[in-house]
Amino acid sequence: MNHEVEKERISAILSTALPLVDIESDFLFSELDSLGVTTILMLLSEEYGITLDAKDATPRNLRNIDAIVKMVEEKVKVKK
Repeated sequence: MNHEVEKERISAILSTALPLVDIESDFLFSELDSLGVTTILMLLSEEYGITLDAKDATPRNLRNIDAIVKMVEEKVKVKK
């Protein structure tokens, strides 16, 4: 899995769904409301066929795009 491609793909998905949020921010979690958090979890669950729920919606997991990529990669590994 090419990390950069995944990051770009996730960034593109989230930028499209949340156009008013700066996806590249290092303080992404603080820019999200509950709908934004739910949107991210739902879109990535569908895109990667993984289960993301409320317990995954932590400031650490959603701190920035790199943290989101890491969370998705870990969930994909567990799924295999």
